[in-house]
Amino acid sequence: MPTLSLDAPGPGFWELDPVHFPRPATRYWMEIHPEAFLRGSGEFARGYGMLIDGLEMKYVQGFGYRTVRPAPESDIPARFARAAQVIETKYWRQQRDDWNDTFKPAAIRAHQAIQAVDPDTLSDAELAAHLVRCRDHHAQMLYQHMRFTAAAIVPVGDFLAHVGDWTGLPPAELLGLMRGTSPVSAGASVELNKMINAIAADPRAQKLLQSKDAAKALAELRALDGGTGEAVSGYLDLVGYRLLDGFDISNPYALELPDALLRAIQVALSGAKTAHADVDGRIADVRAKVPEAHREAFDGLLEEARGTYHVRDERGVFSDIWASGLMRRAALAAGRRVHAKGRIHDSVHIIDAGLDEMKALLLGTGGPSADELRERHDFRTAHSAKDVPQTLGTPPPPPPDPAGLPPAVGRLMRATGVALGALFGSSDAKHETHMLRGLAASKGVYEGPARRINGPAEFGRIAKGDILVTQSTTEAFNILLPLLGAIVTDAGGLLSHSAIVAREYGIPGVVGTREATDRIKDGARLRVDGNRGEVTVLD
Repeated sequence: MPTLSLDAPGPGFWELDPVHFPRPATRYWMEIHPEAFLRGSGEFARGYGMLIDGLEMKYVQGFGYRTVRPAPESDIPARFARAAQVIETKYWRQQRDDWNDTFKPAAIRAHQAIQAVDPDTLSDAELAAHLVRCRDHHAQMLYQHMRFTAAAIVPVGDFLAHVGDWTGLPPAELLGLMRGTSPVSAGASVELNKMINAIAADPRAQKLLQSKDAAKALAELRALDGGTGEAVSGYLDLVGYRLLDGFDISNPYALELPDALLRAIQVALSGAKTAHADVDGRIADVRAKVPEAHREAFDGLLEEARGTYHVRDERGVFSDIWASGLMRRAALAAGRRVHAKGRIHDSVHIIDAGLDEMKALLLGTGGPSADELRERHDFRTAHSAKDVPQTLGTPPPPPPDPAGLPPAVGRLMRATGVALGALFGSSDAKHETHMLRGLAASKGVYEGPARRINGPAEFGRIAKGDILVTQSTTEAFNILLPLLGAIVTDAGGLLSHSAIVAREYGIPGVVGTREATDRIKDGARLRVDGNRGEVTVLD
């Protein structure tokens, strides 16, 4: 498909974000995301005394481009003072504790309150009001996701920068020391354990798991007595309305794909577990390479990085990914009614309407035509981030010169830069005819069939033992991890969500290959070498 011609959305340099947004966004997402993203990123930048005033995201024909807002000159002295306080007090600890003790529990309660409302039981007017409630909650969760960004990346970036200097070890080796500190990235939860234990002790539940009708089986599992139904409901209430991938409401939530969800539960019940037994040995090996004079500092940096690592994926799982699924649920309920009244061609086309358009269509007071919504849907689903330029606007500005900066500011800016480089940076290694090279995100070697997935709507095709080949994934994909043997992505770096979930779950992962989805056929047999960052097509 030829590259689309796009204009920069404003002055300056704009860079595409294919890691988080591999496909065009919906009208609703373009309305809600930019303000919340800027507000949250601006808050973390000012809170850490950084020399930026936040990140700005704008959408051009649905494709997300971001730019960096510099801090006002008048704020620089205050930023210097704040950065020194952040380093001295280890401010990220306070944010981590705030997240663990206050913000995450409050977010879960808010999700569950909205989740308790069945949109299909509401009148049209009540459903219109419910759509607004879901949108407002979603916007707040997007802001919350971004305001904890620095706590999630600064300690890890600081660790990579210092230990890389001392040892010369690559980031892939050092990030392996984080394993075991982000259980949510591997899909672990108290609710999952309770459900697995209950099903393991209940022959009726085990029989239902073999059912060919997955949706019916999940409903019947919920209805079982003796504690099993309660345990199953507890797990499904925790994960059922989270998007399975992506952030936009164009992506399905888990309960929309009951077959994949049921198969993932079957595999989890079979005893597949993550293993972190080798982490202590790896830590000892790396520590031995650190010069004696820096070993105490190494211990401290490692403690800070491992203590905050979980915040990165939890921000999405317990904030906007869940809220986005609840918004999608409400929008689809509206779509079914609007379609029944003949106002749109397909109920799912409501996803491509803005919020006011959804309300107008639902209440019969206007809104886009059925043909217009179908055109938006067809355009969005026909294109990917590979169809547009990687940058727009002026050439990129030179990187900031740390010389002359106060030490605390220089340290924070370097840590942030290292972490963001590990998040977005793909490999530039040359491919061979039957071998692709990417970044070695998660150790191990695995051979199996490729399951090339172009979008979450295809997740139902994933079978146990498949190698997922896709453009990128988010942290919400952890629900389906038990089905996978390995992960290969086009985009993303060693701190991308794809890399984190592969590392945490302990399956081989190669990310940032640039071309895997173009060069690997669905069903091809692959050898994924997560130690070397290589993917070989065997047949």
